[in-house]
Amino acid sequence: MEEFSCKTKLICGSGAIARLADFRAQKLFLVADPYFVKNGTAKRVAEASGCAQVEVFDKIQPDPTVELAAEGTAKLREFDPDLVAALGGGSTLDCAKAMAYFAKGSYTLVAIPTTSGSGSEVTDFAILTHNKVKHPLVDPWLRPDAAILDSDLLSELPKGLIAETGFDVLTHALEAYVAKGAGAVTDLLAREAFSSAYAALPASYAGNREVRLKVHLAATMAGMAFTQAGLGICHAMAHSLGGAFHVPHGRLNAILLPAVVSCNAHVAGKKYAEIARGAGMGGSADTIALRNLKNGLIRLRRELNLPETLAQAGVDPRAVWRSVNSIVDAALADPCCKSNPMEPEGFLVRRILEEVTGRV
Repeated sequence: MEEFSCKTKLICGSGAIARLADFRAQKLFLVADPYFVKNGTAKRVAEASGCAQVEVFDKIQPDPTVELAAEGTAKLREFDPDLVAALGGGSTLDCAKAMAYFAKGSYTLVAIPTTSGSGSEVTDFAILTHNKVKHPLVDPWLRPDAAILDSDLLSELPKGLIAETGFDVLTHALEAYVAKGAGAVTDLLAREAFSSAYAALPASYAGNREVRLKVHLAATMAGMAFTQAGLGICHAMAHSLGGAFHVPHGRLNAILLPAVVSCNAHVAGKKYAEIARGAGMGGSADTIALRNLKNGLIRLRRELNLPETLAQAGVDPRAVWRSVNSIVDAALADPCCKSNPMEPEGFLVRRILEEVTGRV
């Protein structure tokens, strides 16, 4: 038996933020990346809402902490709005979702992503950091009521951010496709998300703004897929390593994903081959399609100028192996491991670490 649900209303296209007025709210609590406060985008969003009262919380930082979420929760409770909107990338959306969750008010929560990667606008996930460890919160109440995918917000994306968040999309889609909780509907979403992102990322990275809404939609589809199907060991390890060494999440996914494909191939090879063919990588035999998938990810990673090893990302491999026990333990304790197609064990994490630190 399969069950699929998505309560999040999607509003897509140029100028979509104008639809904030449809919620007919009086008090807006806007959680915004400081960049968008400085460049005036937060003001435009506030004006578009039509709200008489607006409070902006702009203390968001990458990898938001539990303490920051607690501070924002207190502000949210004090202001007591009827509309909460989150404007920014995955860190902003995750923090706003956690704040609304802990505040336990009767708010309408609207996510306005400005990067194409996390899929947080449609997921039951929020990632908070505490004591250098990333903790995924997972609860259906974290899923936003609406997501506004406005292509106008994507015109000035830095190339590095396009690359890193783009690989996050690919990782979400690929992990969801082979996850233990995958089904017919999530497979359709994951397959389309992977194919669209894989095809459009080089053009977006090269400066073609016309394809950016396509990648934006792919991020949302991948989010819809993985929040139902689950993720896997790539995300578990990215959370573990990201908390320990402060490397951006998408960059870590780019480093880890080809190695993860090799390690999971024993049990997920057939589905990896299917998604590779769907993305136009070919391969009449599953073994050839699987090889093409890994090589295709490596070629795309190079084309997007992303690091291939942890050392290239600024992480000393010796520091990794000095902390290997805590890294392995944190990865195995991560909820994402539960849906990995191959039963996650310490040897599997260590095998992946060997490949991404250059010991193989």
